[in-house]
Amino acid sequence: MKGERQDALRTRIRLLGAAADVFAERGYHEATIAEICKQAQANVAAVNYHFGDKETLYREAWRNAFRESLKAFPPDGGVKEDAPAEERFRGRITALLERISDANNREFSIVQKELANPTGLLEEVVEEELRPLQREMESVVRELLGPIPPNRMLQFCVISVLSQCINPIVANRKRGRDRKGSPGPPEIGDISAYARHVSRFSLAGIEAIREEWEGRKKLQRKSADHPVRPKQGAS
Repeated sequence: MKGERQDALRTRIRLLGAAADVFAERGYHEATIAEICKQAQANVAAVNYHFGDKETLYREAWRNAFRESLKAFPPDGGVKEDAPAEERFRGRITALLERISDANNREFSIVQKELANPTGLLEEVVEEELRPLQREMESVVRELLGPIPPNRMLQFCVISVLSQCINPIVANRKRGRDRKGSPGPPEIGDISAYARHVSRFSLAGIEAIREEWEGRKKLQRKSADHPVRPKQGAS
């Protein structure tokens, strides 16, 4: 029995890996169970046994690929929790860029295929897996912005940071698939150097926003402490 369970587990792992490869290459609609089974050296019955259907296999293949990617590139970038916020921010930027630019990354490729030809099947699992990472990034940015920043300010900063990381990688991947090249931002080349640039650029922007916000708060407090009184006799 123990040997059978181990064989079943190995088959499941092979199916998840093969499915991630095929979905990353072809997308959900063009991927076939037959091709996945051939690559995994398994049969269709094994897919039905472990996952039930193609939709569930799709979701679990993405989840497994995502978690494998996080193991290879921990989201904190190896920076300790008690490090200054600026260092933790740099660590997260570097880890994100290294993860999504990695040639072996399949979860990012699957998501790009999904965005190009949506099925809606990944919405729940992606939200479930990515939301904790987003909260952690928001926490660091909130700390950099200072006490109780407006939610809109926080969200705009996080969106700006993530866009600098994700958009160029998407463009680079598209350029790599197009032999003739495609218009867009220049190729990054050195991910480590780009991570340092994004960190410096973003930290400077966040600091400028923080100073502006603190200046506005001081003016508001000053106005509250010294309200302008109407002149006597004014109608």
